[in-house]
Amino acid sequence: MAEEKLGFCLAVSKMSGLSETERAGCSEILKLMSQGDILSLSNTVTNKLILVENVTEATSAILSFTKNAEELLRRKKVHRDLLFKYLAKEGVLMPPNIEKHQLVKRTLELWSSVKVATGGQDVEDEKFQVEKDKTRQRCPTEMACESRDSKEEVGFDPLILGREFCHWFFQLLNSQNPCLGQQPQEWGAQHFWPDVKLQLIARAGSEQRDEFLGAELVSLRLLALIREECLLLSPNLEPHGLRAVASPHGLVLVGVAGTIHRDKVCLGIFEQIFALIRSPLENNSWKIKAIYLKIRGQDALDGSEVAAPALSYNSSELQLLCS
Repeated sequence: MAEEKLGFCLAVSKMSGLSETERAGCSEILKLMSQGDILSLSNTVTNKLILVENVTEATSAILSFTKNAEELLRRKKVHRDLLFKYLAKEGVLMPPNIEKHQLVKRTLELWSSVKVATGGQDVEDEKFQVEKDKTRQRCPTEMACESRDSKEEVGFDPLILGREFCHWFFQLLNSQNPCLGQQPQEWGAQHFWPDVKLQLIARAGSEQRDEFLGAELVSLRLLALIREECLLLSPNLEPHGLRAVASPHGLVLVGVAGTIHRDKVCLGIFEQIFALIRSPLENNSWKIKAIYLKIRGQDALDGSEVAAPALSYNSSELQLLCS
């Protein structure tokens, strides 16, 4: 009986509207669901035509009978929180108050970014996926360095470097959060200059100021912020949340604002300024020379600031903070 059901599901899967990328993504989302919800969703999707006995069979049936990815993502059993958590695990950070339909759209965009059109059908571009996996492991500053080199002839744009750096840095740092259930990426002192300085200001009722010197100490303090306190930093990479300036001597200052989360709760906002300098002994990659991190809790905020925090520092102030 089980073999017959499996064979039928495999036959139906050939008619499924899901690409390989979408099937893999939907499978990951289904893994986040409870057993009861998966079995219930299987009955809904198959119209109870397939009798399943366990989660494995239910998952297979759901993927086989789903006409397209959007249809599955919009199902009631696929809760908003599941999509939010899935995107976070994939390194795509979204505002905490975002609506489900926006999460559905962003998930579909993520999946479409690793597909190419071949013979009229969307299939996974294996070469692109390999490069995507490599990018996740590469030093953020190496990526930014390449971006700069490719634009030498038309001039260096620090904002492009800043956006790529922030995407890399926060994905790397957030991967250390054990609550996300993902494999931590390689974090450590190697991303900082030996004499790096971290200024940390936390305001939640009273204000607390701390300063840390040295690559090892700075690395460990930032790691504790994420791993021990289970925080998630979500940067706002839109124009009003990100600013970058470059000095004539090679220093690049990147400022970004964002929200801070623990589980499903938004705890407040942060503003973080990075000073970046190239390392000629390490493939001319960018490394962090200084960090200024200001954290404000919910009780110190006007509610309107949380949705999409803006960076409050101008270019001159960025330079002063990291001097």
